[in-house]
Amino acid sequence: MRIASLQFFSFRNLADAEVDTSTRDVFLIGENGQGKTNFLEAVYFSSYASSFRGAKDYEFIKIGGKGSCAVIAKRISEEDGNRKTIVKVEDGKKSVVIDGKKIDDRKELLFITPCIVFCHEDMAFAAGPPENKRWFFDQTQSLYDPLYLDDLRNFRKILKTRNNVLKESPDFAMLDVLDSQLAYYGVNIMKKRAESTRLFSEIFAPLYEKVSGISNVQIRYIPSWKDENGDDAGKAVEFLKTKREHDAAFGATLSGPHRDRYLFTREGAEFARNASTGQRRLLALLLRVAQARRFSAVTAKKPILLLDDVLLELDPKKRRRFMEAMPEYNQAFYTFLPEEPYERYSKNGAIAYQVVEGRFIESRGK
Repeated sequence: MRIASLQFFSFRNLADAEVDTSTRDVFLIGENGQGKTNFLEAVYFSSYASSFRGAKDYEFIKIGGKGSCAVIAKRISEEDGNRKTIVKVEDGKKSVVIDGKKIDDRKELLFITPCIVFCHEDMAFAAGPPENKRWFFDQTQSLYDPLYLDDLRNFRKILKTRNNVLKESPDFAMLDVLDSQLAYYGVNIMKKRAESTRLFSEIFAPLYEKVSGISNVQIRYIPSWKDENGDDAGKAVEFLKTKREHDAAFGATLSGPHRDRYLFTREGAEFARNASTGQRRLLALLLRVAQARRFSAVTAKKPILLLDDVLLELDPKKRRRFMEAMPEYNQAFYTFLPEEPYERYSKNGAIAYQVVEGRFIESRGK
């Protein structure tokens, strides 16, 4: 499925307009601060009703606007026909309408136009804190496994309640109930994370070697509940009981999937910590390539790719190898600075837009 056009109303600094995006490759060329990344964010917003930059809903609304904004995406697909999605923020509330029907759960958006975004912030997946790595691998699994997303939501809800109980005065009867539920969902999450990490690493390791020339970079999943106390719900419950006093002292649950870690290793040693900036940057980019490939391997569908100035960060040799390693996609949106040779990536039917102060001036690619 492709996005045939994208329409904005008071979104960021973008001029209210409908932009033709009906081709496979769309190039956005302009100086920094003109609206290129905001356009990519609008595509992402229409796909997930959220921001890949972590923005709050009110931040989408144009400064000086009337307290609301909207993005309308018209999609075309040979299999599913035409679809229309409206994502709107008004009076502090967000709403999503798909083909004229308001939906209550944003999870339904996952099955319409999955997007894989490549951006500067992805460096946190390679060298950032554990929560950033967990977020990436949780997102990867959620793209094709809605039951995993349900387990994750339920776990977080119960975790929040358990932490509130611990902060007040520990009610052991209440904790008995919560621990049983937390263990059930937590063990489900752990088992899926372990298996998905193994399969993901099988894609990522040869990919990283091909582009970087560095072999045997693996991804290791390290659960907070170790094998001896986390391989089934009953053992996890008993382990949580032994940690209650410690948890109560801190007013928080200090073990569980929310404390899991992921490491990038090579020959038994941690790789990312000692890697160069360029190696980390490439690692982050190829994580996204592997994410797209994993999604397609499971679903037999192709995602939409959003690439925000990422080619600029690579030397010519790695840039060429990266482009050769690009995953299959239904549509791709690229941003470039004016001095970059974007024409070399242009294919038949591509659309190129010069972006100036939130406006899009079209020049068809050759």
